Amino acid sequence: METLNDEKPRVILTEHRVIDNIPTGPTVFDEHFDIKVFKKKFQIVIVRHDNTDMEFDLIGIHPYLANTFRRLILSDVPSMAIDRVHVLNNTSIIQDEVLAHRMGLIPLKADPRLFDFKTDPNDTTNEKDTLEFELKIKCLHNKDSNKKDSSRAEDLYKNSYVYSKHIKWVPIGGQKSKFKDMEVGPIHSDILIAKMRPGHEMDLKLFATKSNGADHAKFSPVATAFYRLLPDIRIVKPVEGEAALKLQKCFSPGVVTIRKEERRKFAVINEQHARYDMSSRNVLRHDDLKDSVVMSKVKDHFIFTIESVGALAPDVIFKEAITILKDKCLALLNELNT
Repeated sequence: METLNDEKPRVILTEHRVIDNIPTGPTVFDEHFDIKVFKKKFQIVIVRHDNTDMEFDLIGIHPYLANTFRRLILSDVPSMAIDRVHVLNNTSIIQDEVLAHRMGLIPLKADPRLFDFKTDPNDTTNEKDTLEFELKIKCLHNKDSNKKDSSRAEDLYKNSYVYSKHIKWVPIGGQKSKFKDMEVGPIHSDILIAKMRPGHEMDLKLFATKSNGADHAKFSPVATAFYRLLPDIRIVKPVEGEAALKLQKCFSPGVVTIRKEERRKFAVINEQHARYDMSSRNVLRHDDLKDSVVMSKVKDHFIFTIESVGALAPDVIFKEAITILKDKCLALLNELNT
């Protein structure tokens, strides 16, 4: 297996082990940290971004920093979630404790930056640290239905399904003037909470507070946040004909494309799709192909993915993680100085 002579710190994937490739220049893995080298090497490249998902590259950064951002996003960036449930009436088949747990897992539209942490859970609620909701619903026979012969619950009963859209916001103090109705409430209106039949009823008061994932997973602002090293695949010997088609099947879809030139077919790496290869190393099973490809992973290039639950945009979540890290560092320096 050949090595790659460049400045990138990387590992070469061989059949039975990985080999460190020695870079030709300074990297973030050098024994002595150099801020000038870091500024020269470090980049952030946004690959994909929308209201809930973001994929971006952290280039020229040490693994401990990438993992720090991941942990901060999961455990330290705060959000709002239902934390207390007052059950005034619940005659459904779902136990009170299970129902309260379900309520807490419903993601809410509420910017946590506009609220304070509730330091004492026994303190009275106020508009600065709490959002209040209510859920009042009762299942009845649908006497107005034109489908008497139907066996579907939607035709026979009213309110047979309880969804998150039935949760109503109850403003506290001056919250009505501060927030619009569309800015507060469940993010998704079609989350199924319970199924009911005539005689079943729910009357709940819900209180949402601000906290983070270290307190409970329901306060984490993301569905997931993860990273992986950038795969780098290079064809070092021409692969053509049937061998090119066989090489294509050894990698994830789209990684290897077939280029035709004068009745000949050549295997070519698609750089845009190579980043999504699963690094299965299937090509190493074929004696006629394993010396034609060099597979490696760049150790200081991280493909970072953030999937927000919807309360905060993923780019905002990442910025909040950076702010929290900065505050932690300043707090540590202050402690050391004093």
